[in-house]
Amino acid sequence: MSINEKQIIEDKKLKEILKMIEKIKYGSVTLIIQDGVIIQVDKNEKIRMK
Repeated sequence: MSINEKQIIEDKKLKEILKMIEKIKYGSVTLIIQDGVIIQVDKNEKIRMK
């Protein structure tokens, strides 16, 4: 895998993470990183009832 291909994969991961963040009104996004690589992303969304 070339450096360019790795960059494209990382860009895709970042775009997915940004999409998650944009959709959450209340909550959190947690990145799980192993050996400097994102291996898991957890989204925890809260719904506020007023």
